[in-house]
Amino acid sequence: MNKAPDVFNALDAMHPNAWTELTFTTPYELLVATILSAQCTDARVNQVTPALFKKYPNARKLADADQATLEGMIQSTGFFRAKTKSLLGMATAVVDDHGGEIPSDMDALVALPGVGRKTANVVRGHAFRLPGFPVDRHVLRVATRIGFLRGQATEDAVAAEKALTKLLPPERWTVASDTLILHGRRICKPKPLCDRCAIRPHCAYYRLHGPGRVSR
Repeated sequence: MNKAPDVFNALDAMHPNAWTELTFTTPYELLVATILSAQCTDARVNQVTPALFKKYPNARKLADADQATLEGMIQSTGFFRAKTKSLLGMATAVVDDHGGEIPSDMDALVALPGVGRKTANVVRGHAFRLPGFPVDRHVLRVATRIGFLRGQATEDAVAAEKALTKLLPPERWTVASDTLILHGRRICKPKPLCDRCAIRPHCAYYRLHGPGRVSR
């Protein structure tokens, strides 16, 4: 029996209106923000992007950016040299291969420098409203603890995405990912706050490690 709908209904109630916490108005802005969010909080990215988007409002402007200037603007997000390289490469490819417009196709997105499946799914799901299931460390941790992921899928994002997309219809994928991410940030942290969690009846981790259980 597929318990996923019940679990995600409970997560929806815990985290109503779940959506990406990155601030954006266009696919370009979301793509840039998502690249910057690697190993960085969304809150920090949202502090950086207003000035960044004002100076570089589209891929054409970003492709022409001075490397040192761009590095200085995004330094506080961490790994700024690598991120600058990704942003400049992404923007150049978007201009050269897509006329300056961010593509919505998965293969076209992941072909861009600095863009993997997780980033592509974030953009597809939130900016283009296309089915996508972004998998980050929070999704891996929470979905594994619930019992949705086993074997290789507990560590490999692509395998996890394949497993998770089988549990729900495509129209639920994006919000399902967002609820798992928020649950991982707020409740199911590395040291989980199980006493605050509404999905304990469905959770394999809680059955093993909850009160009165013996940790294994």
